[in-house]
Amino acid sequence: MAYDTYLMKGYQPLATDSSVLVSSSKYLNDPRVRDWVATHMLRRNGPDIPTPSDSIQLVMILRQIEDADHINALFAEERKKNPRLDAWLSERYVSTFKREDLAQYGPETVGGIFYKQLMDNDLQVDIVPPSVPKTDYEYFNLRSGQCHDLEHILGGGGFDFIGELVPYYMRLTNLFVHLSPELAGLISAFSILGSTRIITRAVLHYPETWLTVQETVERGAKVGRESDPFFMAKYEDVFHLTPDAAREALGIRGVRIVDTAEASAKWV
Repeated sequence: MAYDTYLMKGYQPLATDSSVLVSSSKYLNDPRVRDWVATHMLRRNGPDIPTPSDSIQLVMILRQIEDADHINALFAEERKKNPRLDAWLSERYVSTFKREDLAQYGPETVGGIFYKQLMDNDLQVDIVPPSVPKTDYEYFNLRSGQCHDLEHILGGGGFDFIGELVPYYMRLTNLFVHLSPELAGLISAFSILGSTRIITRAVLHYPETWLTVQETVERGAKVGRESDPFFMAKYEDVFHLTPDAAREALGIRGVRIVDTAEASAKWV
């Protein structure tokens, strides 16, 4: 094969004595990541493997290959130049409310909307198991899980397959706006892989939903780009407010509400 053609110019095939795949990418080197990517980027949806379970598998894999010490070192450097982040990580506020605590809020409030979502689907508030974080990165992950459903509500993302792209792309954009690129990239590995499975499956298997999927990505990215660092927000302080008032209080901007449930229902 000629390597001097326009698109192949500069390509240098490498030789190796290794008997297994070797790459400069830790993600490509790990067979579990390769299997997850191949499976969940390309598969159809099915009741045997519910879509939400994809992300749990991904989290468990990434936790085993990431360099947590390096990520914590980057958080430490970021804290020196980002007073808001430093204060947030120093406080380490963790939610302790339960589902029944939300019953006091009216149906038009953030707390009431969250309560209805939990009751309608027989869910509790602990999307991640409660724990005592020992490091900044552990706290970031814990708080991210605690706030996920609230980012759906305030970011305008429906609680459905396609609606998941709103909080995904809110974070994929907002973290890069408010943090240094290397740190933002390392703590966004889950978001980029988890969101892309929805994008590829839409094109490959559910093309009638693609324009809705694309528009949902754009909506999430717009919120992330225009908003204050909402990943540090204390949503518990705005449970009594309407979503619009809560967005104003927390600096969440650029939200546009679109119902993606009908398109998501085609993912069968």
